[in-house]
Amino acid sequence: MTSDPKLPLESGSSRPQSAPAQAETSTTFLDPPPANDSKAHTGLQLWLHRTSVFLFVLISAVAGVLLVILPWTPEWTDNYLLLQFPWLRTLISTGFFRGLCSGLGLLDIWIGFWEALHYHDHQ
Repeated sequence: MTSDPKLPLESGSSRPQSAPAQAETSTTFLDPPPANDSKAHTGLQLWLHRTSVFLFVLISAVAGVLLVILPWTPEWTDNYLLLQFPWLRTLISTGFFRGLCSGLGLLDIWIGFWEALHYHDHQ
């Protein structure tokens, strides 16, 4: 008896396998809500999504502005944390490192406003 390699393996009997028995329907805490309850939560989920996008844009803009301005102020190198590490103070006071931080700040601002401009409600 030759078998076709493209067909699934037989399990010893030639009768077709029956569909697995359905498990009892029970809901747990982590199960998604039933389909009839989903419309009641869409308003809350929509506002939570809007709030999270707003907070992301706000945090991105504030962090970006800080990263653009702060490296060029005296507080960037004249702080208590860098007194114990003179090699680190020398490194972060270079123009390259300050420009790198400012560039990351501009990128952060861009990402925040990109999210704000391309936001749309999922309904």
